[in-house]
Amino acid sequence: MKFLADENVPLPSAVLLRHLGWNVRHIAEDCPSEKDSAVMKIARDEERILITFDRDYGELIFKRMLPSPAGIIYLRFEPYYPSEAGEIIAGLIETGKINFMGKFTVIRNDGHIRQRPLPV
Repeated sequence: MKFLADENVPLPSAVLLRHLGWNVRHIAEDCPSEKDSAVMKIARDEERILITFDRDYGELIFKRMLPSPAGIIYLRFEPYYPSEAGEIIAGLIETGKINFMGKFTVIRNDGHIRQRPLPV
């Protein structure tokens, strides 16, 4: 799995996922201030799962019908510390019980997760 961390994802979360062996690109390092539609295109072109705290991606996908990336992880909480998002995602990956590919995944830090298939 490859990931693209949106600019609003704290860099320590991306770094943590990298240290655990995942291929993670962070928008703030490569192309800061990129528009959401351009970020989504990068994720789609590179077959990456987008990690974000920005709810606008749901509107771009489900209302505006823009082409979907490989998956979207929408983190719906305020992190208590910079690596929290990375720890939560790593924990879910390690359990092997959840598949992010082809899904719009909403994660809350209280453990609640819901998924919806992305349009094809």
